[in-house]
Amino acid sequence: MNTPLPRTTTRRRLAAGLSILALGTAVLAGCGAGSSAGASGGSGSGGSASGPDPVATEVNPPGDIPDNQAFVAYQVPGSSVSVKVPEGWSQSGSGQDTTFTDKLNSVEIAVSSAASAPTVDSVKSSDVASLKSSTSNFELRKVETVTRKAGDAVLLTYKADSKPDLVTNKVVRDAVERYTFYRNGTRVDLTLSGPENADNVDPWRIVSDSVTL
Repeated sequence: MNTPLPRTTTRRRLAAGLSILALGTAVLAGCGAGSSAGASGGSGSGGSASGPDPVATEVNPPGDIPDNQAFVAYQVPGSSVSVKVPEGWSQSGSGQDTTFTDKLNSVEIAVSSAASAPTVDSVKSSDVASLKSSTSNFELRKVETVTRKAGDAVLLTYKADSKPDLVTNKVVRDAVERYTFYRNGTRVDLTLSGPENADNVDPWRIVSDSVTL
């Protein structure tokens, strides 16, 4: 016949068993935490799974001219015409027809002699027809009169396909602003172009406001 243990002894054994169980649970939790830290790139050699994305986000969308772009005055040879153009852009052309380019944007300045000032009607009937025949996928937007610091100008806005890239052969859909100024027999056609989704309102305003005749 078994003699029952005293209640005090039973309680001590039960408490000891619970202590051992709690200690085992704590050890297992610690191991789990260590494994988790190692997997997430703690001090282990496996690296960080939550590290930076290797593909950096572009600060400016393609074609956007940076806000800190500097501009310098360009004097058209053989004329009194001056225009501020973005500093550092590549220059091509010669004489009184010059183009400045950088990546997907361009500024073209063309100076010529004219017997009379252009009008909205004359640009619609003559210039638009010429552009349709010489520009790929031409799409007229608007012809209107605007005021800039040099005076009134006829603004022709349109869309067109760019020339294929020499390296990738890709074509970009451009939004184009062409300002036509006139004074004392001198005509200035200022053409500003860049990708249609680029936000170049401020830079183009700087350039078009800088024209002097």
